[in-house]
Amino acid sequence: MRRGFLALGLATAALASLGADAPPEPKRRLALVGGMLLTGLDEPPVHHAAVVIEGDRIVAAGRASETPLPQGVDVIDTSGRTMLPGLIDLHAHLIILGHGDYDRWDPWIAENKLVERVMEISARQLLMAGVTSAVDLGGTLKESLSVRDRIRRGEIPGPRMWMSGPWITRDPGDYSPALDTQLVVDTPEQAAQAVERLARAGVDVIKAYVELKPAHYKAIVDTAHRHGLRVHAHVYEPEDVRNALEAGVDVLTHAGSAGTPPYEPDLVRAIAVRGTPVVVTAAHRVWVYPATLAFPERLQDPRLKEDFPPDLYREVQDSLRNFPRLKYFSTTDRQMFYGKTSLRQWIDAGAVMGMGTDSGTPLNFHTEALWREIKAHVDVGMPPQRAINAATRVNARILGREKDLGTLEAGKLADVIVVDGDPLFDVLALSRVEVVVKDGAVFKSREPERPGAGPR
Repeated sequence: MRRGFLALGLATAALASLGADAPPEPKRRLALVGGMLLTGLDEPPVHHAAVVIEGDRIVAAGRASETPLPQGVDVIDTSGRTMLPGLIDLHAHLIILGHGDYDRWDPWIAENKLVERVMEISARQLLMAGVTSAVDLGGTLKESLSVRDRIRRGEIPGPRMWMSGPWITRDPGDYSPALDTQLVVDTPEQAAQAVERLARAGVDVIKAYVELKPAHYKAIVDTAHRHGLRVHAHVYEPEDVRNALEAGVDVLTHAGSAGTPPYEPDLVRAIAVRGTPVVVTAAHRVWVYPATLAFPERLQDPRLKEDFPPDLYREVQDSLRNFPRLKYFSTTDRQMFYGKTSLRQWIDAGAVMGMGTDSGTPLNFHTEALWREIKAHVDVGMPPQRAINAATRVNARILGREKDLGTLEAGKLADVIVVDGDPLFDVLALSRVEVVVKDGAVFKSREPERPGAGPR
């Protein structure tokens, strides 16, 4: 089916090259009919609903009995299922895909010239898991922009991507120099120059990493905002959180997820009052690690073997052979001690909470994408509908794309997923994604569409 849509795109391009007198390509019409509809808004679900799509836009969404279907529309039967907006992940890493050891991974993919291939695989896995939009916060510049643009052109499947390229930091840490995933600066002036360089290259967002002082944050934010770019700050320590907040950073990512005790109430309140979004990435150690101890068989998920070339599969499996002793999990006991309390502080404060996974980090496979993160929020008291809306409507607003994304309403881009079950009753239904529609194109379907089935 994906090949069919690619062929359609190529045919459209060829037709356009014939000149202005060529007849326009007719817009495809698609309807998803019968299931429960979660619109992404704070409203009750719509039962026995229909979503009608023309081209890349939704033209109608509501009760099927009140939603006429155009003549000749292709119908996907969603009876007994739930339809909801495509998920949005505000913190992904296409350059990694669950491997256990960065020091080993970076040189391995660099030596084998697999960087862009890995990113392609990661992008497809996210899309098949129901993620139709994502922000990549850390990768090599050339390959990040290439994969983003190839997805846009329809050459490879994946979510629409916002790419940061390398992050900006004052401390290179112990990352391997085999991959250029960071820009190391010293002064605020150098931090501003790094933003300028990334902006000229064409990135979509800026990631501010560690060891930055107030003047660095201010230089990064001011320069990024002049270019219309939003800044996501990687912050854990209270001082860094406060400095980033006061500098006007757009998104606080990781805040409260790395074994730090809950922040002082005045800091939490200041963030909530200001409305600065927090993306905790809570599940990537605190929930994933014990889940893997309890069920290590998840590491051999058949989807991984299907998606990875044999040598890549062997490398990932070997890196996870003794995962409890990996450096990445050396402080997980502390993180688990504080994890639920730290996540709960934002829910109780009424902070603006987006959803991001840090997917690709050790044990954190793109195939599972957002459902584990959403479950973590639900586990500590966030209502399922609020958690789903955070991963759809709220995330779209954080991206500044609320006019096009995040809800299923007439006029919005046609990003729709269908899951098996009722996620408001059991949020794990989000792990069973059966249909993925992005920009009106069907990338995953449990059964063939019925051509020309409408109206009925």
